[in-house]
Amino acid sequence: MASNQDLNERSLYLLKSLVERYIHDGQPVGSRALSKDPNLKLSPATIRNVMADLEDMGLIHSPHTSAGRVPTVSGYRLFVNSLLTVKPLESRELDQLQSSLLTESDGPGEVLSKASRLLSDVTQMAGVVTLPRRETIALRHIEFLPMSNTRILVIFVTDDQDVHNKIIHTDRLYSPAELQQAANYLNSMYAGRSLSRIRESILLDMEQNRAQVNQGMIDAVTMAQQTFAQQPKDDYVLTGETNLMGFSELSDMERLKQLFEAFSQKRGVIHLLDQCLQAEGVQIFIGEESGYRAFDHCSLVTSSYSINDEVVGVLGVIGPTRMAYEKVIPFVDVTAKLLGAALNSK
Repeated sequence: MASNQDLNERSLYLLKSLVERYIHDGQPVGSRALSKDPNLKLSPATIRNVMADLEDMGLIHSPHTSAGRVPTVSGYRLFVNSLLTVKPLESRELDQLQSSLLTESDGPGEVLSKASRLLSDVTQMAGVVTLPRRETIALRHIEFLPMSNTRILVIFVTDDQDVHNKIIHTDRLYSPAELQQAANYLNSMYAGRSLSRIRESILLDMEQNRAQVNQGMIDAVTMAQQTFAQQPKDDYVLTGETNLMGFSELSDMERLKQLFEAFSQKRGVIHLLDQCLQAEGVQIFIGEESGYRAFDHCSLVTSSYSINDEVVGVLGVIGPTRMAYEKVIPFVDVTAKLLGAALNSK
């Protein structure tokens, strides 16, 4: 892929102007339109020569029989990495975000939904927020209640103040006293640990303390294993996907079908967002960079969010490759920080 070191200042400026015009107007950009740029000071003939060089480098191309040019994925990537001037949010926009997300009366679920709606409403594209990973949530308290036969209702509270209910099946009947003993053991040993850490350490602890193991501890471990078994990957909140139908480059019925199938199946989207979990700052996938055919004509701008300084999820905006990156990038970045702050206060 071409880099800014392969281009002189004139070529870089022309590419920047072409991309900005195309993002703004949505129409292929011709040499005559670029020649009107007062900062370029080049004749249409010279501009055509520079555009031909950019096309040879794979940075722009001509759609159909149009005389104008549009950016390729490589062109967008060079633009985003090296030529983009990001605009910080205005104080009015920042105040609106803070007042929307930092509302004391909202529970964690409503805050996540609000963040997704905000991403969609402000950008007029699709907003996506993954739910906090259950694996990173810590146990606060657990109780076991007997039900009919060998069924037990497990109630456990996590540090995000959510109460979880789960029914498990055991090999034998347990008395209320045995269930209380099992809960007391787990609360004393594992309260404050993340659910994934509990799974990892519970058998190890039993092995290391084999001499002190009694039937009550074995019972507790057996029930804990069922309660904290590996869960399917967490879901996400998606808002405004119908906004994408309004963009001409995504209005092709086959493209829309693939895109909405990807949204409904979720696996590909989750996998894509998972790649952003460990990355710092804003991550951008442009077109086929995502590795999913359904997103070949889309860009995804994401940022991770944290609870108690631990990354637990990702949010972002899905739209056409022709998006206003200079506005979307800071908006996604700030929204991620505010969402983390809002969830930390719950």
